[in-house]
Amino acid sequence: MKKGEKWLLIGIAIFVVGMSAIRVMQYSGDKPSGDGKIPFYSDASPALRKSGHDLFKRYRCRDCHTLWTVRNVMQAVPAPAMDGIGSIRDEAWLYHYLSAEDPQSILPTRLKKEFQMPSYAHLPEKERRTLARYLASLKVQDWYLEQTRKAEFEKLTGKPYKVSRNAQ
Repeated sequence: MKKGEKWLLIGIAIFVVGMSAIRVMQYSGDKPSGDGKIPFYSDASPALRKSGHDLFKRYRCRDCHTLWTVRNVMQAVPAPAMDGIGSIRDEAWLYHYLSAEDPQSILPTRLKKEFQMPSYAHLPEKERRTLARYLASLKVQDWYLEQTRKAEFEKLTGKPYKVSRNAQ
């Protein structure tokens, strides 16, 4: 093997190992770790957390959305973060949205067609309800909520966010 080929092979091996390590870290858990200053939390039961997170992984939601600020590093879709979605939307709204044949009719987006939220109306009702209940359990601390609302609004609409009077 030539010297250049050897270095190329080593570089590819390092890249593959690094990407595998990142992927394992992404999917190793459902809760953020840290010193308690992280504003994200879930009020779901352990059973709901497991079943909801399993559905989130199975339907590859992380390909577009972040969860606990972790994004699939192979994707660069500017979809909203799911951190705190339960502080913004309730379970009934999320179920309605996941059940819609055209989610953009409920929540318009500026994303290109291929990156827009797909319809999950074809999923079994139990899975849609579980996913809605799980997403509704993803909360953020109150002090972080306004930042979350602003980020979701600006990503979806491309317009500047105006602070609501209720938030002040």
